[in-house]
Amino acid sequence: MAYHLFAFADSGEITSLFTNSGLVARAVLFILFAFSLFSWSIIVSKLSLYRRARVQSGRFVRAFRKAQRMQDVANVAEQFKPSPLVPVFEGAYEELRRQGTRLNVGSIQRATQIASSEELTRLERRLPWLATTGAVTPFIGLFGTVWGIIDAFHGLGDAGSATLRAVAPGISEALITTAAGLFAAVPAVIFYNMYMNNIREFGARMDDFSLEILNTVERVGTTPAPQRPGVDLVER
Repeated sequence: MAYHLFAFADSGEITSLFTNSGLVARAVLFILFAFSLFSWSIIVSKLSLYRRARVQSGRFVRAFRKAQRMQDVANVAEQFKPSPLVPVFEGAYEELRRQGTRLNVGSIQRATQIASSEELTRLERRLPWLATTGAVTPFIGLFGTVWGIIDAFHGLGDAGSATLRAVAPGISEALITTAAGLFAAVPAVIFYNMYMNNIREFGARMDDFSLEILNTVERVGTTPAPQRPGVDLVER
């Protein structure tokens, strides 16, 4: 079977189907190609983005736990910028600096929540396009198929011949739009679900890291005032 598929592709039948298709079918194929091209650009870019975010998040957490002072973490945070945990830390650290010697854990918690929400929005950017592609392109392809079949039967009526040989070329040309719609939809749905699962993992990781920051701040909250501006991460 695989041999016949390769033989079909090598014989130029797909190209022939496209060139022999009507104007509507070509327009549908062009639209589906645009959907697929943009979807794959999102898939590739997000794959790289999430991989770097996952690696840098692990490194940043290790650096945070090894550091003795918040200032030390702030000095090296730029090195881990792809990680969504960095803005969470920066939000907490900036709020902590504003407070001076008066500690308000609730304000710090709200700062981490705002940073987490902004990072989730950034990570989700352009993903709705994948969901739209997965939902819409099969119907666009089906529209092209229905239109092509209508056109094929209309031509059959004009020819006055009701044989399978007469109608088969038109139907085969019409069905290529359905195949193109599925070709665009299936990868978009697969990667959309995979990426949404990654985002849920990032969200849980940011929540855990926020709690870790709050625990650290509360633990050092009893540190004497002269030591507070440096914000130690370990109790003296």
